[in-house]
Amino acid sequence: MSKSGFVPDNSNIKKSSGTPNLSVNYKQNVLFKRNDQNIAYQLTSTQLPAMLGGAFVDLYMTKGHMREPHWHPNAWELDVVVSGEVQVSVLDPDTSSMHNYRIKQGEVVFIPMGWWHWIEPLSEEAHLHLFFNNDQFESTEGSDVLRLTPPIVFQKAYGVSASEVAEAVAPITDTVVIGPPNDHSSYQKGYLKDERDERIVVKINEKVVPAEDK
Repeated sequence: MSKSGFVPDNSNIKKSSGTPNLSVNYKQNVLFKRNDQNIAYQLTSTQLPAMLGGAFVDLYMTKGHMREPHWHPNAWELDVVVSGEVQVSVLDPDTSSMHNYRIKQGEVVFIPMGWWHWIEPLSEEAHLHLFFNNDQFESTEGSDVLRLTPPIVFQKAYGVSASEVAEAVAPITDTVVIGPPNDHSSYQKGYLKDERDERIVVKINEKVVPAEDK
């Protein structure tokens, strides 16, 4: 599609062609499904060719699952809570600080293009609408970064053991998107242990969180 991305006008719609298709059932297009309660539907210009310049995802999750860490190299994202409560975590690459936003119905979080982020339900169920300013937005998933990067690269770049990295990421055999995977018994060891590098500044709703509360 030659004009995919941000489009400032309707030049893609030709009067001579008549009115384009302007309606579709987006729930016929599943972006990802972990189970019936953890599922994402997607609407892009693939479903509505006239809808250049924007895209939409309808996301449902339950507590204990999460939209895995990822970034969008060609679009910003606006997260709107329809119901429930979630925490949206965003890494600011300019200040090397982590921001955690706890939001409920009627509240939003804006994620700039290319920023690392993830979404975790705080309520038993959560429903979000995600909007993107690119009709063919792309996602780079954390699970793909981990499983497809040769372990020796981590050793060369960070001085960590390649064999230990390989063992740690071995259970990640596919793209996760909504995690954890259905069979995640191998993740249980240390699953609840939360260790953070104290050099990283963590904020919740723009307030710096003391180390003991992180």
